[in-house]
Amino acid sequence: MNRLQALRPGLPILIGASLMLSLAMGIRQSLGIFLQPLTQATGLSVSDFTLAIALQNVAWGVLQPLAGAWAVRLGFRPLMVGGAALYALGLVLLATAQGMGAVLLGGGLAIGASLAATGSAFALAVAARPVPTAMRSTVLGIVSAAGSVGALIAAPIGQGLVMSLGWRAGLWGFVALALVMLPAAWMAGRVDALPLLKPTAADERSASEALVVALRHPVFVVMAVAYFVCGMQLVFLTTHLPSYLAICGMDPLLSAQALGTIGAFNVLGSLFFGWAGGRWNKLVLLGGIYVLRSLALLWYFTHLPTVGATLVFAAIMGFLWLGVAPLVTGWIVDTFGLRWQAMLGGVAFVSHQLGSVIGAFGGGLVYDRLGSYNAAWQFGVSLGLAAGLLQIAIVWGRVPKPPPAFSA
Repeated sequence: MNRLQALRPGLPILIGASLMLSLAMGIRQSLGIFLQPLTQATGLSVSDFTLAIALQNVAWGVLQPLAGAWAVRLGFRPLMVGGAALYALGLVLLATAQGMGAVLLGGGLAIGASLAATGSAFALAVAARPVPTAMRSTVLGIVSAAGSVGALIAAPIGQGLVMSLGWRAGLWGFVALALVMLPAAWMAGRVDALPLLKPTAADERSASEALVVALRHPVFVVMAVAYFVCGMQLVFLTTHLPSYLAICGMDPLLSAQALGTIGAFNVLGSLFFGWAGGRWNKLVLLGGIYVLRSLALLWYFTHLPTVGATLVFAAIMGFLWLGVAPLVTGWIVDTFGLRWQAMLGGVAFVSHQLGSVIGAFGGGLVYDRLGSYNAAWQFGVSLGLAAGLLQIAIVWGRVPKPPPAFSA
């Protein structure tokens, strides 16, 4: 009961952050539904569409550490509300697109920039602040789980509208969902009025000092490099799985069912890894996720897809999906403090987004050049196994403590 009472003042913040994250990630993860109908209607190629997704991930990654630093000075609320409005605008541009320019600007740059202020890094940075330290990992897992629910809503709505009214109607449906992010972001912005709970010496560092400390920490560097694999594997699936299933002659509804299954099991996985991160080594768990994901990819793509196998694969990948977020966020807070967590998480996230570019655009190039996705998934499996084992190995070795805070 004491723990519930401790959470009560921060509940509106946690609910707002969860809803914002749920819709931001759910819509973004469902954009692959539009790959085939949009490219066929506008005369674009698969790699053209995936170039926009690649640009989205580059913009998201480059702006994420800047947004984290700006939040310390400007507050989270103006950035999150502005990001939500920009998300809706990007979808409007995509829904009215007649060619490559609008697809790049709307689906690429605008949505990518908006995710820097509405995605997992910001939502979890907000969620980490109003909760006691002992509950932080579990709460981060719960908020990450909420980020999965959006796919359960967005994917079926989008696919249903595409099949009944066309792809533009599907995107207008996504615009309506994105508008709900505005009040959610406003409510989550109440966090700006809260002081840091038990600030540490690390919270007294400047932005540049905090960055130098992190980049001198070998475990942070390895975690950031391994994060590349996370982005590559997940964005490859969200972008190309619908196309892969269509090529294999599967029912188009299976794509939405698979994305929905990923979202459903993502809830369970995020809750589990949030709980587990409070009990076991967060980075060993993180490495285990990368290894298990890679083995699941190897199993699925070495067999012809069936409905049952696709849904089982989606369930496995969903369980291992956003569980990385509470582990990465929790470890950064534990190691470097709360104040610059959003910025340092954003620095690591740059690597994640470079991987996302390879997963989206690289996968499209491989398909356009070779006529299949074989080389793409094989590369993803190999790199994933290597990154996961490296992540575990660096933790099992001698882990140095971060340098002490600089004097003012």
